[in-house]
Amino acid sequence: MLKLAMSVLWPSFMAAILAEGFFFSIFDPVDLMLIRGHIDLPPIAAYTIGFFFFWAFCSLASMLSIYLFSTEAPRQPPF
Repeated sequence: MLKLAMSVLWPSFMAAILAEGFFFSIFDPVDLMLIRGHIDLPPIAAYTIGFFFFWAFCSLASMLSIYLFSTEAPRQPPF
């Protein structure tokens, strides 16, 4: 079970680092807060929330990939 968890969490962690780097190199957290209204969050909080959002999204994608890879399609006998 630990091997399965690490095979999901580690690649999704690395993908979240890349996704956050690309996203926040294009968008400034202060500019994003202006779109949604006035929110009193420091930029570091926006980076942290964004990282965990990206990590959760990448974890779901990684879990789906492992699930689809581990399930076997039913075999039909050759006729």
